Amino acid sequence: MAEIAIERVEALKTGDLHDLCDAADDAIKVGGGFGWVAPPSRDIMERYWKGVLVVPERILFVARLDGVIAGSAQLVKPARNNEAQAHAASLTTSFVAPWARGHGLARSLTQAVEAEARTAGFRVLNLDVRETQDAAIRLYEDLGFKRWGTHPFYALVDGHRLAGHFYAKDLTPDTPPDTP
Repeated sequence: MAEIAIERVEALKTGDLHDLCDAADDAIKVGGGFGWVAPPSRDIMERYWKGVLVVPERILFVARLDGVIAGSAQLVKPARNNEAQAHAASLTTSFVAPWARGHGLARSLTQAVEAEARTAGFRVLNLDVRETQDAAIRLYEDLGFKRWGTHPFYALVDGHRLAGHFYAKDLTPDTPPDTP
């Protein structure tokens, strides 16, 4: 049986940074990119992940499969000057490398981000996803996220327009978290 671990990351060791970049590259190549259509060069990818760790509004979670980073997700807090939306955080940059799928890592990552959002006192968790990411859509809907809108020109991939779906989940105390 595979060993699964979800961790909140404050710093990345060199080996973990390489694993994270490799997992992200693999996910992007099969259409699970988080903004990228094709993997960027390694130096750009490494700078991206290092940058995530220095942004105070971003909390990085990684999923490990047998000790190797196989995916990630981020909790993004609203800007400090956004008083009107201070109650809502976002789940973003969520992916699992294709070689690690089928072990529940995406579900565990999503639940970790949700738990962190609840602990931090957020009342809403938002996310968006490309229409082509069927497994992610099923997961989010299974976990109680409600689709509130669709943007018909959300992404441009290989010259084709793709719609994107927007989801929100009520995290108020009387809304219990979903269990696996």
